[in-house]
Amino acid sequence: MENVWDYPRPPALVPCERRVRIEFGGVVIADSTAALRVLETSHPPTVYVPPEDVAAGALRPGRGRGSFCEWKGDAQYYDVVSGRRVEARAAWAYAAPVSRYAALKDHVAFYPSRMDACWLGEERVLSQDGDFYGGWITSELQGPFKGGPGTLGW
Repeated sequence: MENVWDYPRPPALVPCERRVRIEFGGVVIADSTAALRVLETSHPPTVYVPPEDVAAGALRPGRGRGSFCEWKGDAQYYDVVSGRRVEARAAWAYAAPVSRYAALKDHVAFYPSRMDACWLGEERVLSQDGDFYGGWITSELQGPFKGGPGTLGW
């Protein structure tokens, strides 16, 4: 078991040891054995997929401003596209992360709550409450998890 309260601050960047698959619009839009996980105190891991493991045409620049992470830098958002289906600002990436997180360059994170299904190995993940962090919850994680109503001040 992993307790998210044992994760470090600033966050750790580690290889994802399981295959990552993301389904949207009835197709697999990402499939990777080279993803990275960001482990931050109180949060389920956020999974980042290398750009070459995301299906061509599955992402387009999202409207609006990006966001700033105190650890990783400036993020830009992407709409996720599959056929006629579009989920606005459902993925994000760092084109120029700070040096400590340089390995994240252009890797894409997806909100699991906005995809049809996200998988780590053979386990379908649950999404973190709220739509701020995009954490992936699996059976080996212990919380409580930050993200739901009333938890942003933890």
